[in-house]
Amino acid sequence: MSLQKLARELDETARQTALMVEGVTEALEILAESPASQDASVRNAVQLIITALQGQDRIEQRCHNMALAVRQFALLPPTAPDSVYDEIWSSLTLDELRVPSLSGIAARHSHGEAELF
Repeated sequence: MSLQKLARELDETARQTALMVEGVTEALEILAESPASQDASVRNAVQLIITALQGQDRIEQRCHNMALAVRQFALLPPTAPDSVYDEIWSSLTLDELRVPSLSGIAARHSHGEAELF
């Protein structure tokens, strides 16, 4: 797979996660307006789903960041030093992408918000 194709796939993944959230949000709005929404367990379940969905923006941003990095990597010559790749990573927005020591560990730390990575 070329790096440009990988970047397009990452952008498409971001787009699809946004569409998924739109559909689930519509369903939650219907559920919230139904008589069943008066039940405490239903309200609790709705809140749990909303909290879980809040991680979508991080997935979308993460995919866009990785797509940007991949596009920049594709422009580099094969002889580019590692420091150039490190500079590209360090310019990204999300800490778990930008800071090597955080890569892949966000799911193991509670920050009071939904974390999927």
